[in-house]
Amino acid sequence: MSSTAPTSMPAADREAFLGVTHSANGRVWHRKDIDARAVEAMVQRYDLHPSLAEVVSARGVGLDDVRAFLSPTLKDNLVDPSTLADMDKAAGRLADAIVASETIGIFGDYDVDGTTSSAILSRYFSALHVPHHVHLPDRQAEGYGPNLPAFEGLVEKGASLILTADCGATAHSVLGEAATRGWEVIVLDHHLMEFPAPPAVAIVNPNRPDDTSGLTNLSAGGVVFMTLVALNRALRQRGFFEGKKEPNLLAWLDLVALSLVCDVMTLKGLTRVLVRQGLKVLGDFDEARSGNLGIRALAETAGAKGAAQASHFGFQVGPRINAAGRIGHAGTAFELLTTDDPERAMTLAERLQDLNGTRQGVEKAVQDEANRDAETKGGRDIAAPLIVAGEGWHPGVIGIVAGRLKEKYDRPSIVIAFEGEDGKGSGRSLSGVDLGDAISKAVAEGVITGGGGHPMAAGLSLKRDQLPAFEAFLSDLLSDAVATARENQALWLDGVLGIGSMTRTFCETLLAAGPFGNGNPEPRFAVENVRLTHTKVLKERHIACTLQDKMGRTARAICFGCVGDPLGDLLLDAGDGRLLHLAGRVKPDDWRGGDCAQFQIEDGADATNAN
Repeated sequence: MSSTAPTSMPAADREAFLGVTHSANGRVWHRKDIDARAVEAMVQRYDLHPSLAEVVSARGVGLDDVRAFLSPTLKDNLVDPSTLADMDKAAGRLADAIVASETIGIFGDYDVDGTTSSAILSRYFSALHVPHHVHLPDRQAEGYGPNLPAFEGLVEKGASLILTADCGATAHSVLGEAATRGWEVIVLDHHLMEFPAPPAVAIVNPNRPDDTSGLTNLSAGGVVFMTLVALNRALRQRGFFEGKKEPNLLAWLDLVALSLVCDVMTLKGLTRVLVRQGLKVLGDFDEARSGNLGIRALAETAGAKGAAQASHFGFQVGPRINAAGRIGHAGTAFELLTTDDPERAMTLAERLQDLNGTRQGVEKAVQDEANRDAETKGGRDIAAPLIVAGEGWHPGVIGIVAGRLKEKYDRPSIVIAFEGEDGKGSGRSLSGVDLGDAISKAVAEGVITGGGGHPMAAGLSLKRDQLPAFEAFLSDLLSDAVATARENQALWLDGVLGIGSMTRTFCETLLAAGPFGNGNPEPRFAVENVRLTHTKVLKERHIACTLQDKMGRTARAICFGCVGDPLGDLLLDAGDGRLLHLAGRVKPDDWRGGDCAQFQIEDGADATNAN
């Protein structure tokens, strides 16, 4: 819910917005900085809604750049793929393979990014009738990253060139053995890596130390897209497409967008444009029938409505794809994303829906145990990484549990599943605390056996007797960074919104500043001095209520999953007519339809105490 400060001024030096210095969620509220004169000029020059103009200004967009921000084009933002290190080597070797009708092997990862990356590659090769085979590992049996038996299987099927997608950048042992055996490998990855690099024909990774492309926000799916742009160009230069139809890469941007959103890439620059264009490929879930059949089938089973948005990917489509790799096998999701049979797509989507339900049950059991362990380790009161571990926890859900612990306790959190002496862990971090780098340092210093990742997410492996030293190592390394990150994690708001503005039309107006996600958060507003009426607990977890302002105007509101938390207590105790300041987002009310909207409450404060 929190976001980092949009300007360089420390949060501690700012005046609290609406006087809220300690909300129900323990946050100080701040309003994002805007250029008031520029906002007025935006309204006049571009005929923008004033609130949209403020949202745009708060994102640092200048007056002359408004049109480019609200209507960005891929043409204006797509950089030359050759700026990526090793890209020309990779495109050249792939072009050689295609011209010579070689068989290509693809080794992906079992998460959304790895599955979509593999699906994009498979669709491309299928469009050119290039023989290829795909291997997605079993999370439980094979674990993360390339392995020799899988490579051997691809070679036995005739592969003379192997691509790794969303993995491989740190696979020194496996790629070293592959090189010894004469197997050619191209790595398409985006995870943090160090030199010396594993031996390979090419390693295309915007996060390799010598890469100067500036495209560090690309997911593996984004790296694959850039590679295919370069490959199309290489084949075009060789005259390969004479008399043939060139693959339309834009048709697969919905898959690229799915990978970017679900791997929580920062939605700025090229990344934001790729997601925006990918959502356009899908169109409206209620009407259009364009885009990937598998994505659409999953969206339908999840109840997605209206124009495709990044939130559909992050909260509805992505978890169901991940369920395949977590509880079942990623091959189910891969087949879904590569089928062109509507009936088959729906069958597979329903299978993933069932797997997701199973995943939720398994996740709840692990979450309950992890919460109990977390409470014994200081809960929210300690500014240090939180590490919890359990015997027999399903490794397919530990990443999700880590994310929930991070949100609940405001600490970088790592969840470790032990089977005997061997443990597998997954971690999620706070903005400003580079967990991936810390894990890499722990590996380099021999504290744990393996691991790595991104600043916000990481995976690891260790022995049971390494756990105490690992906890001490992370605490020493990251505690200061955690404390600083907490200080800067104020709740940043885009302004005050009147109840009369809470309409579906207003929600659609704000979409022009999207897509929303990491780096471009969905606008959050405060409503001030409102009373709650008709408060009701739903399913023992959520709170629905009606907001009423001083003029008697009302709007519906809901707070998800807050029963038993301080925010839920505040809302339930406000039935005595006390005035509250509330913070949250305005969302279309699909239940009532029409021009209705509702306010999703994410934080609150007693208005009397705040003022």
